Amino acid sequence: MISNEKYCLYFHMVCKKQAVAMQPSRCALLTSVLFVSTADAQPTEAEREVWDQVDVVLKDAKGILDELQAYKGAGQEIREAIQNPNDEALQEQAWAAVVPLVGKLKKFYEFSQRLEAALHSLLGALTSETYDDTTQHLEREQALAKQFAEILHFTLRFDELKMTNPAIQNDFSYYRRTLSRMRINNVPAEGENEVNNELANRISLFYADATPMLKTLSDGTTKFVSENKNLPIENTTDCLSTMASVCKVMLETPEYRSRFTSEDTVSFCLRVMVGVIILYDYVHPVGAFAKSSKIDMKGCIKVLKEQPPNSVEGLLNALRYTTKHLNDESTNKTIKSMLQ
Repeated sequence: MISNEKYCLYFHMVCKKQAVAMQPSRCALLTSVLFVSTADAQPTEAEREVWDQVDVVLKDAKGILDELQAYKGAGQEIREAIQNPNDEALQEQAWAAVVPLVGKLKKFYEFSQRLEAALHSLLGALTSETYDDTTQHLEREQALAKQFAEILHFTLRFDELKMTNPAIQNDFSYYRRTLSRMRINNVPAEGENEVNNELANRISLFYADATPMLKTLSDGTTKFVSENKNLPIENTTDCLSTMASVCKVMLETPEYRSRFTSEDTVSFCLRVMVGVIILYDYVHPVGAFAKSSKIDMKGCIKVLKEQPPNSVEGLLNALRYTTKHLNDESTNKTIKSMLQ
């Protein structure tokens, strides 16, 4: 791990490469946002209320990822029940296997709502008119910006795991098909595993999306902008584009990349970069791929494609299928070709 003293100089060189006019004291800010541990990014008194709210959500995020990674599904039980429709014992075994799994899927969905609320709180703080520009916000609210980066990292990781686990949708589809019959037979799901029809519809739509957690945040960011018309949209887009640019430069420059002591740091930075690009694409009027975009999309995609393919395919798919403006006529053909 690079020392905090070296981080300041390290990030200052990155800022110079971007031709960003910042004083050295400001150049340390995004380093702590992206690379210093949470313990080193302590909230100020002004940040404390929002930080505490978001911290509760982030503390639960690791457990959510652990549960999703361990999710095995009830494929075997479901197949046996479908192949033997008249065997009531097999029907009940499949139901008993699926119900607790649906409880987990419900828990993940409900966590997405908490995550969206946390994002709104962070955006409210980081885009307010309290300070003159994005740099001041990120400098003086480092702990909140770090939390924002951690939310994006969690979101992309969740979606990567979801996309590689077809059991999730298979289990929930079976649950919905079987629910009415089990109620008739007085074998409903109970307690925390119970999902009524209205909630089942919302959960089904959530998991039907290729990247459900990212869509939740994209929709949430769009909603935040539309509900806060008193705030210039640049307050939000400048925050997102700044973080994307810093991630790109740190990843593409061997001098800086060589200082990372863990591939986890690389993965963190890649996910944050892709996350802010997608949010930017949703809230900016012409999106991230237009010539007027403040994000160097060719450079960002190039950085992704230079990584081991199996480590970034999910991130590339997020850009391909989750962005709003990629297929616009105004999008450069080279960019479209790079994402083929």
